[in-house]
Amino acid sequence: MAKPILVLKFGTASITTPKGELDEIVIGEIARQVAMIHKDYNLVIVSSGAVAAGKKFLKNYGGTLNEKKAAASIGNPLLLNTYAKYFSPHGIAIAQSLCERHHFSNRDQFLQLKRTYEELWNSDIIPIANENDVVSNLELKFSDNDELATLIAAGFGASQILFSTSVPGVLDGSGQVIPELDTSDKKVLLLANKEKSASGLGGMTSKLNFARLANQMGIRVVIFGIRTEDGILKALDGKTGTLCLPQKSTLPARKKWLASGSLVRGRIQIDSGACKALQKRHSLLAVGIKSVLNDFENGEIIEILDEENNVVAVAKSKIDSTILNSDTKVKNLEVAHADNIVLL
Repeated sequence: MAKPILVLKFGTASITTPKGELDEIVIGEIARQVAMIHKDYNLVIVSSGAVAAGKKFLKNYGGTLNEKKAAASIGNPLLLNTYAKYFSPHGIAIAQSLCERHHFSNRDQFLQLKRTYEELWNSDIIPIANENDVVSNLELKFSDNDELATLIAAGFGASQILFSTSVPGVLDGSGQVIPELDTSDKKVLLLANKEKSASGLGGMTSKLNFARLANQMGIRVVIFGIRTEDGILKALDGKTGTLCLPQKSTLPARKKWLASGSLVRGRIQIDSGACKALQKRHSLLAVGIKSVLNDFENGEIIEILDEENNVVAVAKSKIDSTILNSDTKVKNLEVAHADNIVLL
């Protein structure tokens, strides 16, 4: 049988020192623990830290967009070399995978990426993924590497994601780790500290948002502290951090990709009748659309919102918004076929 796929995500705050430099002690610990589970999983490491590794080489670094891109171009090889340095003694080779948003929004490119990872796994090589900050367009960037990890996990059919943090897990009001969360209830997002780390893009709100998405796809998620002794191994066993419970999912791979990996270009709001029709797995007809919130072209991915502005589904459109705006009252005008709609 094929090995289960495990995605490990390490944020900038997890693998850097208080001075913002790469923490080689932590990276060494990551390599040691990953080596212990390497034979049991097809592994993907999603690691931030390129900007942190490279910024000290720039004169008068101020954190502008161009400076971050320049720092990433310096830091990417430094980050990978550091991982290679500590994985090599365990006999494990690593590979770099710099990803951009369109690699996931285009189905053909996504499948090429998947086949590349499968070829690496066939040789027991671990891909280390990061956003290609040097060239990523600001409008089309991942929100952070929590999103990248989730897209890889959902699109590739991973069984688990481990999100490492600089704290021991999701904390309650008294600062104690919450051992288990049912993320199907949106109230879990209220548990997040709204502050993000000084060195990274994300924070606990991001992790909980993407844990919810992953759980909807049937993926087990653990949010744990990287500086917990044997944290990776304990998180796998459910002995540390916060376990976010997966929901039962029967979505085929293509619909998981549609729900999680597609680049949303448009947004529409539908009435209650259309919402009920979608729940019954019917196609979306123009007559049920209240308004077009963002324009889109034929074949692009759209978000579908209910009357309370909750996102209830994503879909691949059959028409463009120009036609939709002019022909919304045509009774049988199909905006998206049922086979190309995923309820959220």
